[in-house]
Amino acid sequence: MSDRGRRSAGRGGAGRAAAARPFQYRGRELCCDGASLEALAEQHGTPLYVYSAEQVRYRFGLFQRAFAGRAHTVCYAVKANSSLAILRMLAELGAGFDIVSGGELERVRRASKRALGRVVFSGVGKQAWEIDAALKAGILLFNVESEAELGLLAARAEVLGARARFALRVNPDVFAETHPYISTGLREHKFGVEIGLARAIYRRAARSRWLDAAGVSVHIGSQIRAVGPFAAALERVAGLVGELREDGHRIRYVDAGGGLGIDYNDPPAKPAFDAARTVAEYAAALGEAAAGLGAVHLLVEPGRFIVAQAGGLLTRVLAVKKNGTKTFAIADAAMNDLIRPALYQAHHEILPVKQGRGASVPVDVVGPVCESGDFFARDRRMPRLKAGELVLVLDAGAYGMSQASNYNTRARAAEVLVDGVETRLIRRRETLKELLAAEIL
Repeated sequence: MSDRGRRSAGRGGAGRAAAARPFQYRGRELCCDGASLEALAEQHGTPLYVYSAEQVRYRFGLFQRAFAGRAHTVCYAVKANSSLAILRMLAELGAGFDIVSGGELERVRRASKRALGRVVFSGVGKQAWEIDAALKAGILLFNVESEAELGLLAARAEVLGARARFALRVNPDVFAETHPYISTGLREHKFGVEIGLARAIYRRAARSRWLDAAGVSVHIGSQIRAVGPFAAALERVAGLVGELREDGHRIRYVDAGGGLGIDYNDPPAKPAFDAARTVAEYAAALGEAAAGLGAVHLLVEPGRFIVAQAGGLLTRVLAVKKNGTKTFAIADAAMNDLIRPALYQAHHEILPVKQGRGASVPVDVVGPVCESGDFFARDRRMPRLKAGELVLVLDAGAYGMSQASNYNTRARAAEVLVDGVETRLIRRRETLKELLAAEIL
């Protein structure tokens, strides 16, 4: 780290209130917990993902405190941001992990072998090798999505001589107001099984000595801002748990899923979004819905809520051009680095690293990829940008790097973790040699 970076990192980063958003102007320069973004760009180049360790710890702690009154495990959704450094940090805090692939299982293993016993394995298309790896790892629970998958799980458990704990993921047919691509709780979705069919499936599963019906799982979608749908889904699950116990099943776990959303429009300088209050309301709603469950271990799977606002995508303006009445600021980051605006029409606030003083003007902030859908903002009012300036795309800590690609044969960005007075490179920038290494002529 450069001397300038050390000095910048030391400007009060560790002493800030953890509840504050990590990206704030100090003087007229945008910083992450006191670390200079300009210095980080100078040292590591752009595009660059920058994360606040302090914010990740704070957000995880909100869930731990909110659910402290009952047996629970906060299983971080690895798909949101699968950085090994972030996974290790969360494992050290006692997090469990929600995974959806054998690759994510290996990430947890490399981050913390001790955390493997706190893993729940979700996903609609588990393969035999993935199930084998999870059984050998001794994971906590398989969230099973179909009766066919349950049969495969029993077969692989028998081959390995390992009894498999499972929770059937039920579809409660609860509507959650969110983007249709990330809504999962209706009967027309590919996820889970119809809740009315679950009791019979559990009865058939009881015939196998290799299956342990340990729980029930539900997940209704992502980026859900109201707590009502979560409570409604869990109430339906609670009714099913009562029936299953009547049938003699020893249900010990209820997985309430994840999906708690954030406010992507919230300005970091004066945020209206109260993360602590949101988590408290969420925990209270789940607690009330689960009140009649008795001795049950509650699993929750936050992902976006923990990491989204802890991260930003730092990018440099390559050029500014006009086409008719439109002004375009062309950045060196693109849709391959952050696909959410193109895929979900998602809004992300964008701030210049050097705070502008002039009047704001409408501008499209776009990338260099050969797609009209390669944009971060359209007709966004911002101070006039010039070539060479740095801007930060906010709230990019979730589903940013984890959804990055090599489209247009572009190398993926580097990642930096800001932790108190230290900044640390946690993923180096991909090279073209690495990008082409797997190909055969």
